[in-house]
Amino acid sequence: MANHKGGSRAFASSAAVTAMVVLVLGASPACRAEEPVPEPVIRPVVYEEVFVSGGFRERSFSGVATASTEWNGSFKVAGTVESVHVEVGDTLQAAQLIAQLDAYDYELQVQQAEANLNQALANSRNASATFERIRQLFESENATQTDYDTARAADESAREAVRSARKTLELAQRRRDFTTLNAPYSGAVAEVLINENENVNAGQVVIVMTAGARPEVTLAMPEALIAEVHRGDSVAVSFDALRNNSFAATVTEVGVSATGAATTFPVTVRLNEEAAGVRSGMAAEVTFRFATGAGTAPILVPSAGVLEDRHGRFVYVLERSDSSFGTARRREVEVGEITDEGMEIRSGLAEGDLVITAGARRIVDGQRVKIDTRSNG
Repeated sequence: MANHKGGSRAFASSAAVTAMVVLVLGASPACRAEEPVPEPVIRPVVYEEVFVSGGFRERSFSGVATASTEWNGSFKVAGTVESVHVEVGDTLQAAQLIAQLDAYDYELQVQQAEANLNQALANSRNASATFERIRQLFESENATQTDYDTARAADESAREAVRSARKTLELAQRRRDFTTLNAPYSGAVAEVLINENENVNAGQVVIVMTAGARPEVTLAMPEALIAEVHRGDSVAVSFDALRNNSFAATVTEVGVSATGAATTFPVTVRLNEEAAGVRSGMAAEVTFRFATGAGTAPILVPSAGVLEDRHGRFVYVLERSDSSFGTARRREVEVGEITDEGMEIRSGLAEGDLVITAGARRIVDGQRVKIDTRSNG
């Protein structure tokens, strides 16, 4: 009887355990279904289009548009502005009046110089007459050598005083004329820096005028490439403000010394055609086409884009799906030497491939990535 009860209790315990297992197994799918599935991480990357060092490559640099001719106008004398006859945006003809200073003080100087000249002329006439009289007396031995020499010196001094007075009058007249500022050539007014009744100094810039139908663009060229830039090189220029517009241009100036503390050199290019829509100060992009050697040569890749694991050296090549996203594909490569412009890739890449140069260490083959706006494509 005791054994029967023990067997019953064992059977009941086993049945309970079985029921709990069934309950847990039945509940597990429901629990797992409620767990959220993590979204795949889309990491940002920067890529660069690679080129063959034995062909040609294009590099673009930012610049600023300027007029081919720019004049900083100023008065040659100081004074008070009496009138201003132009405004920003006006188109001027050569010799057109720009501004006028109060010329009263300079007119007084002219009048004073005229009076001094008249006085010098009178003194010269008197000295000349005296010398002529003394000369006649000296020839008739009625005047001494000293009298003759004194009269001649006085006559010569009076003549020099007349010449000096004429120069003083001419200078006073020129100073009076300098109170008027006229356009040196035809052009447009870019800035007006004075107002009426304002005092200005000699040489102070009062107006900025631009001229020339073919604008120029100035830019800074890195020292590693300046040796490849020459006067007469052809380039392409585009402007952010003028969409879908590209202009052919020619290099006109190549700097021979670095600007400031930076290791860049100034370069100026001039458009080959007139561009009425281009204004001074517009942001521009200048594209150069550099020859990088001849014959068969390796592709150059920034060193940061070349990775290595136990299988060897490799890069990630970007397959773009649109302007913002793409897929990273692992590509085994054979590398060569490291140069100033990157690492040589002897095999595994083709010119025009988009190699990921930043963010490559945090991605895997086939991963979807986001394209950073700093990419150079």
